[in-house]
Amino acid sequence: MTWWHLPEVTGLLAYAFVSNVALAVVPHEPVVIWYGARWGVWPTAVVATAGTVAASWVDHRLFASFVARAASLPGRAGEAVGTVRRLFARAPFAVIAVSGVTPLPFFPFKAMAFLERYPVGRYLAAVAAGRFPRYVLLAWFGILLEVPTWLLVTLFVLLLAPPMRILLWKRQNAK
Repeated sequence: MTWWHLPEVTGLLAYAFVSNVALAVVPHEPVVIWYGARWGVWPTAVVATAGTVAASWVDHRLFASFVARAASLPGRAGEAVGTVRRLFARAPFAVIAVSGVTPLPFFPFKAMAFLERYPVGRYLAAVAAGRFPRYVLLAWFGILLEVPTWLLVTLFVLLLAPPMRILLWKRQNAK
């Protein structure tokens, strides 16, 4: 089956969106590895990056002003936040791109971009510059390692367990 098969393209595009939108708790890594083994490196990386950029655009539109307003409330910005903001301001594109490639949590850098009112076009370019190589690497792992589907499903469940445990814990404590 060709990678241009619309249901599969739509599936990866939608999953990349859902797994990268703010507050997402589903992992993207096993899915990109799985698609990489079936489609190849480049098509997988392009489609996954497109879904991620779309999610990042939505995040920027929905949350940038909220984060900026929340940060402006009295008592919210301490000395540590000021230091991080100054460091981020030196090379925001590089910080966003590098955090997109690495396994570091991306959301603090996303929030910093929103807080600093980083322009949406540059933000999306930095997200793409960071995530595309990450997806290339993950898709390449899918080809190189020939990971069986059952193992990817297991990895997916294991990666999903910590966020689900946190959500359940918060739900229990809210009662």
